[in-house]
Amino acid sequence: MSRRRVLGTLAGAAGAVAVGAAGWAPSAAAEGNGLLVPTGKRGIILYSVRDRITAAPTSAPEVPYGFERVLARLAEIGYQEVEFAGYTQSTEILGRQITPEEIRKILDDNGLRANGSHASIPSTVTPDTIAAFERTLDTAEILGMSHIGTGSDPTGSNYQADWDAAVDRWNTFGEMAAARGLKLYTHNHDAAYNFLLDSGPLDTLGRPTRSSGVRKLEYFIARTNPEWVWFEMDIYWAHVAQYRYRSYTDPDGVTQTSIFDPLAVVAAQPIRFPLFHAKDGAYNPASSAGYDMVPLGQGDIDYGTFFANMGAKGYHNPMWEQDNAPGGTADPGRSLRFAEISYQHMSGLRG
Repeated sequence: MSRRRVLGTLAGAAGAVAVGAAGWAPSAAAEGNGLLVPTGKRGIILYSVRDRITAAPTSAPEVPYGFERVLARLAEIGYQEVEFAGYTQSTEILGRQITPEEIRKILDDNGLRANGSHASIPSTVTPDTIAAFERTLDTAEILGMSHIGTGSDPTGSNYQADWDAAVDRWNTFGEMAAARGLKLYTHNHDAAYNFLLDSGPLDTLGRPTRSSGVRKLEYFIARTNPEWVWFEMDIYWAHVAQYRYRSYTDPDGVTQTSIFDPLAVVAAQPIRFPLFHAKDGAYNPASSAGYDMVPLGQGDIDYGTFFANMGAKGYHNPMWEQDNAPGGTADPGRSLRFAEISYQHMSGLRG
């Protein structure tokens, strides 16, 4: 068995095709040993090429820059979906900032579809934050999105009370998004899969110090309304969590071992995960994360096994991401080059 397969998650056939509350059912084209990521589902988060989105015309002008040129290049590579990480570019391009309406025209002209955004989800529920979120939804509608989300966890806390508050807040904003025909999603990093502190002796502030073994995000998934709150698993960071968070102290003070399985979480309820970040990592035990970010297909995360067994084949929308894709002034074309390498690997996955 290859190192790639050993490092991949092991849920296997647990991910049976499912029909969810959204009414989705697999098409005939999605069955059998066909493409694991259908042509229209291959996406990219623009954070991966942020250096070229925000570049000025005088910065390596031979490499595409700004929304118009970069989106045209991504469409040429083959991407059909984009996820936003901001809506601004260099004001040197137009002499002012670009508008959401102008971005939408660029998308339409290139046959691209906006499928999400790492926008700002308010940390409190007040009249002002509700009004601000309505404006976020306005922009999402202008751009033609079907999802709207954030790039951070619902809360950075380890404590159950804070996650309970996050459940209430996300249900509120999720209901607002659903009223507009949008799915509100949270994108998560490794810390969200650490163990919830929910039991045992209390500290001096009255907070629990031990865990029942429930992971924070799994607690959140179980308590949020499945029609209002959705998820975008960053598969790389989920594997980092598998590497980092392997034990907890139970209510009796005993250390327990529990290995996180990202694939099992998705396969248990695949419809709640409409989006993914398809980010690859090369195994590196010398790194605190256990992996180094690399272009898709050049690492050790077994995407073939993951996509083949997560269930709801043909439903999900993977967005390629690589945080360190930009090459700076030394290699200004690197992020777009990595975008092409990663697209080719995504398009070749079959199962």
